[in-house]
Amino acid sequence: MPVVSVEGRRLTLSNLEKAVYPDGTTKGEVLHYYASNGAVLLPELRDRPLSLLRYPDGPEGELFFTKRVPPGTPEWVTVHEVPRSGGGTMRQLVIGDLPALVWVTNLVVELHTPQWRVGTPGLADRLVFDLDPGEPATIVDCCEVAGWLRERLAADGLTAYAKTSGSKGLHLLCPLRPVSSEAASGYAKALALEAAAAMPRRVVAAMARRLRPGKVFIDHSQNAARKTTATPYTLRARHAPMVSAPVTWDEVENCAEPRQLDIRLGDMPARLDAHGDLLAPLADPRQARPLPGSR
Repeated sequence: MPVVSVEGRRLTLSNLEKAVYPDGTTKGEVLHYYASNGAVLLPELRDRPLSLLRYPDGPEGELFFTKRVPPGTPEWVTVHEVPRSGGGTMRQLVIGDLPALVWVTNLVVELHTPQWRVGTPGLADRLVFDLDPGEPATIVDCCEVAGWLRERLAADGLTAYAKTSGSKGLHLLCPLRPVSSEAASGYAKALALEAAAAMPRRVVAAMARRLRPGKVFIDHSQNAARKTTATPYTLRARHAPMVSAPVTWDEVENCAEPRQLDIRLGDMPARLDAHGDLLAPLADPRQARPLPGSR
């Protein structure tokens, strides 16, 4: 197994030639993607407890989701005790540098993070909406709903940034001045219900799956302290090496076919060259705005 040096840390990598996606994308290509893009990934991971969806044999093999620290974690990888939803604490990874990022992605993982940081558990510094289309609705319908939400959030002084989910839909994220996860959840739910009332043929805010066909479900639940969202720029365990990739509002507004926002690993170098880090404001505390009604 090859041994590499990453910023002075020696890492043993494994099975680099192994195909981990049906299109033949190898584990080595996956690791190269993460190692090459630490500059945009690390601000999204830093100070946030990490949950992992592991798919070592590809998305068609066994998938398992874990918040616990994996066996064999090197002592130099940061681990924090974080609150558990049922009480007490548990140990979770916190990825803060490139060696740790390369080490954890050698496990072949999706990266998932909450809306709060380890120093302030339960205090959200971002708001999230997960727009999930129920067939035959597609991401094109999500884009229409995203435009409505963007304007409505702006009316409350909040700036929304969009990314693909890396699956079928869109995520909207807003930087916040820290506020309780309960308050963020309440606001997000109220806005989802308002959208459903304004666009009843297009939007559903209820969890019931029987209500979703042909509509966009606005999932507001990921603002709860116990929930996580696919981290920006993570690869997803899907039929192809899809990326949860930031997109411009021009791309959202002009999306006429789902394939226009079908963003894959191979697309990312050109996108980053063209746009840079579209989500950089999320990590800039100067961009944070108060949640309406909070102090």
